[in-house]
Amino acid sequence: MRAIAAAVLVFAGAACGPRQVEVRTAPSQTSEVAIHFTNNLSKPVNVFVNSGESDLFIRQVAAKTVEHLPVPGITAGTRVTLKARPLDGSTGYERPGVSMSQMVTWVVP
Repeated sequence: MRAIAAAVLVFAGAACGPRQVEVRTAPSQTSEVAIHFTNNLSKPVNVFVNSGESDLFIRQVAAKTVEHLPVPGITAGTRVTLKARPLDGSTGYERPGVSMSQMVTWVVP
């Protein structure tokens, strides 16, 4: 009986002992692209990015404001059209054929 109890203790000790664990980091994210946007108008605008399918709303930017606008879902090198539309419905601004990079500068008007 003692032999069986000793065998159980040996195997239980091995089962509860240290284990080799593999630790990995999360997959790297695509580099973030952004617009350094300056609104020189006296009215707020909605900023959009269009990569060919539909307009992606980025953010509303207040009058006479400079903002850093991250652009989710767009990767560096993607050609897009930047759009700024005043909230009052007046004529908007477009900048077609922009190749997105980590930081694109755009000043309106």
